[in-house]
Amino acid sequence: MRQDYQGAVKWFRQAAEQGSAGAQFNLGLMYHNGRGVPQDYKEAAKWYRQAAEQGLVLAQTMLGGMYSNGQGVPQDYQEAVQWWRKAAEQGFAEAQFSLGLMYKKGHGVPQDYQEAVKWYRQAAERGNEKAQNNLGLAYANGQGIRQDYQEAAKWWRKLAEQGYADAQSNLGTMYYKGQGVPQNYVEAMKWYRRAAEQGLVPAQATLGVMYANGQGVPQDYQEAVKWVRKVAEQGLVAAQNNLGLMYANGQGVPQNYQEAVKWWRKSAEQSNAYAQSNLGSMYFSGRGVQRDYTEAVKWWLRAAEQGNAYAQFNLGSMYFSGRGVQQDYIEAVKWWRKAAEQGNATAQSYLNNMLKGVSLGQAAGQGDAVTQANLKTFQDERHTAGGEKETAARHTARSPMCPKQGPTTSITSGLRTARSG
Repeated sequence: MRQDYQGAVKWFRQAAEQGSAGAQFNLGLMYHNGRGVPQDYKEAAKWYRQAAEQGLVLAQTMLGGMYSNGQGVPQDYQEAVQWWRKAAEQGFAEAQFSLGLMYKKGHGVPQDYQEAVKWYRQAAERGNEKAQNNLGLAYANGQGIRQDYQEAAKWWRKLAEQGYADAQSNLGTMYYKGQGVPQNYVEAMKWYRRAAEQGLVPAQATLGVMYANGQGVPQDYQEAVKWVRKVAEQGLVAAQNNLGLMYANGQGVPQNYQEAVKWWRKSAEQSNAYAQSNLGSMYFSGRGVQRDYTEAVKWWLRAAEQGNAYAQFNLGSMYFSGRGVQQDYIEAVKWWRKAAEQGNATAQSYLNNMLKGVSLGQAAGQGDAVTQANLKTFQDERHTAGGEKETAARHTARSPMCPKQGPTTSITSGLRTARSG
């Protein structure tokens, strides 16, 4: 039968004006969705309110959502909580989930993870998928309840088998890390793939990383690139960094430093420290861009300030040699110390030699393997844009080199929390 939204609105309005709570709710829904009438959130909220004041749980839940989102009414979390609580206390699972979420975030109520878990559990036991997912998350993180990975996996498995993408990704993460289940990359890959095929971006990113690393599947860089590119083009900064890596190393694609720089720049401009460090390395070496020590320093500084140990070491090296910045040994030592404190072996070696009063050139001559390797890499890195090698002999006695920083691939999905609709 052909749908007649305008006719429906006419009959809903007549009944609504006579006080029918169901008709008031339905009329609000028509205004909310713009069916049979122009979309009008203010009118929707008006009719939801009339039905909600008569105790209709659907209307109370929708009105709570309007206040939470600021649709048709000023945003007011306390009002949202008030209406969701009325519906939740009548046993309506969607409102129970939403109320739990407000307690988790501390919106309209003091933050209280135990209260969040209480409402999640009530909603989860009534079959609400988002609540089941978040209850699993509470168990995994030990928020509001004793940490229990097995319980988390139990809730997520139930949901994952029903096709819920966030739970599939979360269960994949449990198998990847061996939390609550035996570590099993094949199982992790299975669940990540199911979530990825539903379009879940973090699962797609992780799938690409697992193909690149050969975890749970034979290593396949072309498949890795396929998945990494899919999410990089959607703006995921970690994937943009990883796609840059693939181009820099020629993994799954022809080696192309300019493409590597393009993707690292996208990621770096969104504050990804790995990409910032990698972009600095490209400016230092003149790969994919014209060599520019000032630009190298700029990007290494941004990454170093976020705690990236490679960038901290490289920045110290630039201060030591006076390239791209005014020479400043105090600044050099400051950044090397930060890198050394994070376990950077080269920085530790340099600082140790300085404390002994041994120059870096002397250390290399006396057989310090780390210093020798880095001075050799420094010589290898000193190329002009045309590919000619510059001599570095006059630098080796006083300038530590800036080593290549291998762009980092890592699992990027993490655990997914459900949000209120």
